[in-house]
Amino acid sequence: MRPLRYAINVTLDGCCHHEAGIPPDEESMRFWTDEMERADTLLFGRVTYTMMEAAWRRPESGVWPDWMGAAETPFAEAIDRAPKHVVSSTLSSVDWNAELVRGDLEQAVRRLKGEPGAGVFVGGVTLPLALADLGLIDEYVFVVQPVLAGHGPTLMAGLRERVELELVDRHGFRSGAVALRYRARPR
Repeated sequence: MRPLRYAINVTLDGCCHHEAGIPPDEESMRFWTDEMERADTLLFGRVTYTMMEAAWRRPESGVWPDWMGAAETPFAEAIDRAPKHVVSSTLSSVDWNAELVRGDLEQAVRRLKGEPGAGVFVGGVTLPLALADLGLIDEYVFVVQPVLAGHGPTLMAGLRERVELELVDRHGFRSGAVALRYRARPR
């Protein structure tokens, strides 16, 4: 069974808005590229899918935009080529190497986890909350940013039951951010 890994940037006060932390640098982009490459497939909700597609889908010209430097290109290539599954009740279709996930979320995710491979990566805010409530996330990766945002969506707001985690790895960045990798303890 492949593990389901949830990874996200989060500020010290728990804000998980994608613009609340420090701007990505070469070191953090390398970290996120490695996270993408550890997964066989990506699992996104509608909002995260559309946001990621707008930023990281290879343009039809095949040429990455000018804003993308040497640090961003490997990440863009990794996320662009990865198979994706999109949980949405409002989208009628998806492309970008993606397929829609409809119906029973728990059953669909258990099916994905049951396929052979290295892992499933999930990002975003709303979908991971639902997956945590179902006890389906095996690993949590939080890149804690040295910022107090004071606003915005907070990590796992509304979680129904406490999830106990075991620290399995930590990595400090020159920026002051710290990546913390946890394994979910069985409920």
